[in-house]
Amino acid sequence: MNKYFLLLASSLLFSLSSCSSSKNTFKVAASSVPHSQLLEFVKPDLKAQGIDLDIVVTDDYNMPNRALANGEVEANFFQHIPFMDEQIQQFHYKIETLAKIELEPMGIYSKKITSLSELPQNAKIAIPNDPTNEGRALRLLQQQGIIQLENPNSLQATVLNITDNPKHIQFIEVDAAMIPRTLEDVSAAAINTNYALEAKLSPLKDALVLEDKDSPYANIITIRTGEKNRPEIEALKAAMTSEKMKEFIIKQYQGSVIPSF
Repeated sequence: MNKYFLLLASSLLFSLSSCSSSKNTFKVAASSVPHSQLLEFVKPDLKAQGIDLDIVVTDDYNMPNRALANGEVEANFFQHIPFMDEQIQQFHYKIETLAKIELEPMGIYSKKITSLSELPQNAKIAIPNDPTNEGRALRLLQQQGIIQLENPNSLQATVLNITDNPKHIQFIEVDAAMIPRTLEDVSAAAINTNYALEAKLSPLKDALVLEDKDSPYANIITIRTGEKNRPEIEALKAAMTSEKMKEFIIKQYQGSVIPSF
């Protein structure tokens, strides 16, 4: 199935969902793991306040911000701030952060080696092909001494910014959601935790290395600019940043997902 058809299908999904919604629903676009799970957790509390939370699940990174900007959903929960900033710059969306919720540490995974020190010469490493997650993966590999980047602190680094690559690593740029499927074909892969969990990988047990808690890539709830004071949005923020939510994240994910509030 080609990318155009996937985008068209996603657009139809949002449109059809919008047509079937009642006036009392509050629609939020989210990727499946753990974002939709966290929203499901607060759904009963919001229902008790008269807010019928409608969670639209999608793993297309381009769709949620477009749907939010176009008024097809009221919020989304799938991205970190560097990714949102890049999309605002590219598409001029009028959207903003409501709250930081959690960090899913990116990890380096492999089915062929047990340590990055075992990477052979000319090894292939799969990395995400979207700008912010590519930079995130390269920063993690730099921290492990695999490569050196032109600007060690850049959040937007690409393979073109690699200044030292002593093992002549070949970087395979792949859509983030598809990277777990490459593990049989590459020496290692940089995988976002939500996709690792979907692929039944345990970040704490299976990752060769993980980002630390100081990563700038905490995941956020995003809303349209200027709508922070809407009662439904205030209620969503309160529920998603409560002590009850913090305890749920810690217990449910055992360190694979970390509270950021």
